[in-house]
Amino acid sequence: MKELTLRQVEVIRAVMMAGTIAGAAKLLNVSAPGVSRLIKYTEDSLGVRLFERKAGLFVPVPEAQKVFDMVHQVYRQMENLNQAVSSLHKGEEFTLSIACAPSIAQFIAARAIRNVRQRFPDLFIDLNILKIEETLDYLLLERGEFVIMSSAMDNPAVDCQKLVEGRLVAVVPEGHRLAEKPVISVHDLMEEPIIGIDESDPYGRILSHPYRDAGLEPRFSMRGRFAQTIVSLVRHGLGVSVIDEFSVAEVYMPGLVRRPLKEPASINAWVLTKHGRQLSSFAEFTVERFRHELQRARAREAWDPAPSATGTG
Repeated sequence: MKELTLRQVEVIRAVMMAGTIAGAAKLLNVSAPGVSRLIKYTEDSLGVRLFERKAGLFVPVPEAQKVFDMVHQVYRQMENLNQAVSSLHKGEEFTLSIACAPSIAQFIAARAIRNVRQRFPDLFIDLNILKIEETLDYLLLERGEFVIMSSAMDNPAVDCQKLVEGRLVAVVPEGHRLAEKPVISVHDLMEEPIIGIDESDPYGRILSHPYRDAGLEPRFSMRGRFAQTIVSLVRHGLGVSVIDEFSVAEVYMPGLVRRPLKEPASINAWVLTKHGRQLSSFAEFTVERFRHELQRARAREAWDPAPSATGTG
């Protein structure tokens, strides 16, 4: 005796539901002779009769009722399986927990997550904003799958992959005298009140590199903790600053002028994961969306209109 295949189960159920070979063929969108042959082959190979033929109708025989009950169970399980696959495709009943540095979360994260939402409309996304010192616990305790940071981490328990290399830029208030310059030097910034981040912070050290590389000692008139704070203080006319381009990647930022730095200065965006942890397909897709949006921000040559040729500076 041979075992039933899923195709045979499908045909048996269709005949049970339709009561005729023609009706079953219509349900399955196949030819009637093919259904008739498969039913005959199934009965012959099993050595049992499944249907009684009466005036063109196929009536399930009582002794095969247990078989028919099992056929229904198999189909219910297949429907559950298909529903589970459909839910997985849309991201239903799954929580994607991820985290970002504040500088990347402000604009880049929203763009990346918008693309993720389009691909997985029912995926629940838990986005956390972390400082670098919070990253290790977040990953090792598996509170989230990955973290996007502007600094790598030297720890064997964490894997670091560079997503993109970005630039540091100068930011000044709208209407400021330095806004007339197409390119701003850190020497220009030294003549103004500088807003910065403590150099004991890894992000703050990165922002200080252009000054240090030029042999300068930046004198901060005030300090903030996050990129958003620095940007807000500059926009309100309280000073000038150096910031990463991802933190000011919005097309329209009233009150703020962004200019390339004369001195080359870069900053990397990294994805950090727990060593040995297999990311979900949702997380892998999201990492690629972050990479794409970071590269798009990096590819923009200029954010604000260049000063006119008649401008000062």
